[in-house]
Amino acid sequence: MNLTGKQPTFRRQNPSANPYRVLGLLFLLILSLFLLRAVKQDQIQSPFAATPVPTRSAASFTSEGETHFVAGNLPAAIEAYRKAAEVDPKNATIRAELARIQVYSSASLTTDTQKRTRLLEAQESIKQAVELAPDDSSVHAVRAMVLDWLSNPNIAGDQRDAYLAEAEQAAVRALQLDNQNALALAYYSEILLDQQKYLQAEQYIRQAVERDPTLMDIHRVNGLVMETLGDYGAAIEEYKSAIAITPNLTFLYLNLGVNYRQLKQYEIALEYFVKAASINAQLGINDPIPYLAIGKTYSQTGDFFAAAQNVRKGLKFDPTNPDVYGSLGVIYFKSRNYEGAIPALKCAVRGCTAEESCEVRRCDSTTDPEIVIEGLPLSGSTVVYYFTYGSVLAGMYRPADKNNYCEEAMKVLREVRTGFANDPTIIQIVEASEQVCASFGFTR
Repeated sequence: MNLTGKQPTFRRQNPSANPYRVLGLLFLLILSLFLLRAVKQDQIQSPFAATPVPTRSAASFTSEGETHFVAGNLPAAIEAYRKAAEVDPKNATIRAELARIQVYSSASLTTDTQKRTRLLEAQESIKQAVELAPDDSSVHAVRAMVLDWLSNPNIAGDQRDAYLAEAEQAAVRALQLDNQNALALAYYSEILLDQQKYLQAEQYIRQAVERDPTLMDIHRVNGLVMETLGDYGAAIEEYKSAIAITPNLTFLYLNLGVNYRQLKQYEIALEYFVKAASINAQLGINDPIPYLAIGKTYSQTGDFFAAAQNVRKGLKFDPTNPDVYGSLGVIYFKSRNYEGAIPALKCAVRGCTAEESCEVRRCDSTTDPEIVIEGLPLSGSTVVYYFTYGSVLAGMYRPADKNNYCEEAMKVLREVRTGFANDPTIIQIVEASEQVCASFGFTR
């Protein structure tokens, strides 16, 4: 029953609009648009974005690199400085220090090819540093060092004089920018030494020592100057001073040992070579060079068994390196183990098959890897392998054996004669071996 007196309606009546609710919705819409714009412009981090991972600074990587350098782990130091350069690509100082460490790391490489590759990497690093800081004295000083090490005749070949001239220009430029730069003075001294300007080299390194005797590089160069002048006692003291500053750089111990060996103090020399090997072992670095130095020292004392034992240990560390095969071959030759010398020297000079290299390494063919060796090109540092190989082939030739030893010997000796025609000592060795084969009817 309708008690109100109103007619019934079948339409739903909407409530009247609330103006405060409308204003609230408009405010939220505007706020949402503002937040969306801020997120797109990276002014506000989205709560749904992944948590950012903290990145290391260039200073962190350079600190790590310096720590590795002081510890003697140069490969790790190089890697750290490369990462620092990636983080801070416009920092010339980082690239210059990278180049310096790359140069020093080349001292732990055995073949000319390896050394050249590493030094060219250093050249690229310092080139980038100079582009970034063309008026930085220290950058030009390191450039002088890089170019000087590249001028090594066994590495540079006919480019030696060009590298030396460019190195001198870089050193002069460094001193023009800062005539108190002790490193520039030291590196210039090293360049003058390579130019055989011994008096000037001595003068410049003396100035460097006076300006800053706290730098390893300065004592290293001073030791090199003294060594070149034949003052091995003074060289030893300088290398010891360098070691006191950076006690874990193996090339300093090797330099020190070489000078003791020059004085025929073989036991002390061996101590320093063993120290270099121990540092590498602690760092997990398989470097054959200390063992080659130990082997050469034992060879000079006539203990060829110990000499061969140490070189074979170096060969285990670097079984792909033809230079180590050559060192072993020379020791076999000196100990009159000519049968053992021929395959080892063949690997160094001509290269050898996996089976031949396994014979030299005395490996287990069932477990040890098969390694094919590529021979070394003739150079000032490999010529000893060439003429020794030629000599042992000539000496072991027997017509009844129907081998081709003299035929191969004459080929090798011909290469040596062509490449070292102006070296009377080498030519004398070549001629003696050629005469052996000539007695069997072979001609050069």
